[in-house]
Amino acid sequence: MSPRRAVVRLRAVVGLALAQLRRSPGRTALTVLAVMLAVLSVTLLASLGVGVVETGEDGLENANRDIWISSDPIDPAASGTENPIVGAHGVSAELTERDDISSASPMAMHEVYVGTDDGDLVRTSAVGVHKTHDDFDFEAGGGFDTELNVSAGEYLAHQRSDEPRNEEIVLDPNTADALGVSVGDTVTLGTSRETARDHEFTVVGIAGYYSQYLGSDAEAVPLTDLQAVAGTTGTDRATFITASVEDGADRDAVRDDLAEEYPEYDVRTSDEQVSAMFEERPLVLASGATLVGLAFVGGIVLTINLFALVAYQQRDELAALRAIGLSRWVLAGTIGVQGLVIGLFGGLAGLAATPVLARGLNHLASSVVGFESLLQTPLEVYVAGLALAIVVGTVVALVTGWRAGRYARLEHLD
Repeated sequence: MSPRRAVVRLRAVVGLALAQLRRSPGRTALTVLAVMLAVLSVTLLASLGVGVVETGEDGLENANRDIWISSDPIDPAASGTENPIVGAHGVSAELTERDDISSASPMAMHEVYVGTDDGDLVRTSAVGVHKTHDDFDFEAGGGFDTELNVSAGEYLAHQRSDEPRNEEIVLDPNTADALGVSVGDTVTLGTSRETARDHEFTVVGIAGYYSQYLGSDAEAVPLTDLQAVAGTTGTDRATFITASVEDGADRDAVRDDLAEEYPEYDVRTSDEQVSAMFEERPLVLASGATLVGLAFVGGIVLTINLFALVAYQQRDELAALRAIGLSRWVLAGTIGVQGLVIGLFGGLAGLAATPVLARGLNHLASSVVGFESLLQTPLEVYVAGLALAIVVGTVVALVTGWRAGRYARLEHLD
């Protein structure tokens, strides 16, 4: 076939395809909408899968700490019951005196009950830290700073009290709403229902910073106060000790030195801590991978069924074209061009709707489970959605058009 004849045939195929689309604007619009929904099923499910896997990693990266020292259990959802590191402030002070570490601080986690004078009581998680920081992104109020500036040789246990001294708390927005409190109000705190009225704390801020990290509502409390409430002041228990290395220091080398110095603990870099957490939660990885897989499989199945239906609905037109002598390749090309056009417009519509719906679903997830960015939409997600619409849509349309041409017969004409 000469190039000129091929161009003429291609123009004819494109003309036929566009004429078919214009002839049935309602059907064309519904088909574009169906492709858009198929693309959304890919982008949103894949975004959820990516978000499930990356949420823990993002939480650790936001902490801006290079080294994590822990002991079993390392799962933050379970560690609140044991806080296995003993003498945490002393260890932190020893770390801070090293030349390759700029700062170190302990962190504790406990299941607690927060209540009000009206009798309302909420079971939640409390994270004990020495101070809050700008990344908390406070919805209201501010934070606290109770950092103990001591060296390893000067550290004294009497600097911590058996009773809370600061009595300040940063509440998660969901907890504040459940209790009906705001900045400046007073709440009570305890590790059981019986002790929930024993200690009063002033709400100094509203923020969901640690809720994103744990995946559930979490309150921030000064560490020494939380230890006093939990009765662990004497043993000075913590869940983690986190450290930042000096600029230019090799994180891996620092990790190796600390692992040798503290063989009773697990010393990890932030990346290794993420992997360790996922090893404790294999369902997280499995869920993320499953969601991504379902997104692609579901999108492909929807696309195949869609263009098979498109070809079936045009069986009379295809039979007429076949009757006047057009080949099956021309019929397949006609359906294929329709698939390309519909896939392009449907794909672009799906991509345009993805960030809007993702923001809405993230807002819902934040109010229900505490995650603010559960759906994450990297560039790869958009590329996958558009590829499904255009590439898969065109290929499937060509195949279904070829098969439809095989059964296009005169008996289909009225």
